[in-house]
Amino acid sequence: MLLVGVVLSELGVAMLLRAAAMLLLLLTATVRTCPKPCHCSERGGQTSVQCSSRDLRSVPSDLPEDTVTLTLSANRITRLPAHVFARLWRLQELDLSGNAIEAVEAGAFQGVAESLRQLDLSDNRLTGVPKEAFGRLHKAKVSLSGNPWHCECSLQEVLREVRLDEHTVNEVRCHTAVRDEYAGRPITQVLDSGVNFCSFQRKTTDVAMFVTMFGWFAMVIAYVVYYVRQNREDARRHLEYLKALPNSSHSSSKDSDTASTML
Repeated sequence: MLLVGVVLSELGVAMLLRAAAMLLLLLTATVRTCPKPCHCSERGGQTSVQCSSRDLRSVPSDLPEDTVTLTLSANRITRLPAHVFARLWRLQELDLSGNAIEAVEAGAFQGVAESLRQLDLSDNRLTGVPKEAFGRLHKAKVSLSGNPWHCECSLQEVLREVRLDEHTVNEVRCHTAVRDEYAGRPITQVLDSGVNFCSFQRKTTDVAMFVTMFGWFAMVIAYVVYYVRQNREDARRHLEYLKALPNSSHSSSKDSDTASTML
C-alpha cells in the first residue's frame, strides 16, 4: 500500500508539473503574439489590442488571432494592403482614425468583413476607395469623416455599400467634386438632393469620346485631301511627260533622216 501511495504521489506531481509547463507555455505564447509596441489585455474571454500613438507606419503582422478590439489610432499608417487583417477572424471593432491613410486596397478587410461591427477611418487622407473594399461590410458602422473626399461616381457607389455612422455622417464632406458647387458640402446632403455624380461622369465621357472621334475624323479628312492633292500633282507631271513623248520621237526621226542623207 505504501508503495502504491508513493507511485500515485509521484504520478500526481508529474501531472502537476506537466500542467504547469503547459500553462507556462500558453502564457509565453500569448505574450509572444502581442506586438512589441502594443498592449494586449483580455477581459471576459475577449482580447483587446491597444496600439494607439505608437508611431507605427504599418499594421503589425503579429497581432493575436483572437483579437476582438484593435486600436491603431494616431499613428503614421499610410495604406491598408489586401488581406492585412485576414487572420483576425474574431475582430469586431477596428479604430484607424488619425493616421495618414491615403489608399485602401480592394481586399483590405477580407476575412473580417463578416465579424466587423465598427470601423473608424476618420481623420485620414482618403480621397476615394475602391468599391470592393467595403463590399461585405454590411454589419459594420463606418466612420469616414475628416477625409479630403473627391465626390464623383465611384465614391457614390462606395457609399451605397456602407452603413455610415449616424453620429459623424454629416461630417463626411466633399473636399473636391466633379462640379465645384458641391465642394465643402456634406456628401449625403448632396446625394439626398438628387445629385447623381455618375451622370456627370457619363456626360464627361461622352464629350471626351466625341472630341476623340472628331479628332480622328479630322485626321482622316486631312489625309484624304493630302492624298488627292499629291496624286493630282503626280498625274499632272505624268501627263506633261506623255505630252513630251511625241516631240521627242519626231526629233529623233528627223535626226535619223539627216544622218541617212549625209551618208
